[in-house]
Amino acid sequence: MNNLDSGLNKNIVLALSREETARALGVSAVTVDRLAKRGLLHPSRAIRRPIYPVYEVERFLRESSQTPSQKGSAL
Repeated sequence: MNNLDSGLNKNIVLALSREETARALGVSAVTVDRLAKRGLLHPSRAIRRPIYPVYEVERFLRESSQTPSQKGSAL
C-alpha cells in the first residue's frame, strides 16, 4: 500500500440511524422521533427508514443552543 491509498480507507459517515442519532444527542430514540414529529429535526427519507444527515444533527444542535437574543440577531 502506498501513501496515496492510506487516506482512502477511512470510513466517512454522512448520516446516522435513529439509534445513532439518539446516542449522539444523548437522548432516547423516542425523543428523536418526537423531535422529528415536531419538525425540529429533519430526517432524510432516501431509504425505507429515516436517516439523519450529520449536517442536520449539527444544525439542530446549533439552533437549539442559541439564546432567544441570539436567534433574533442571526444573518
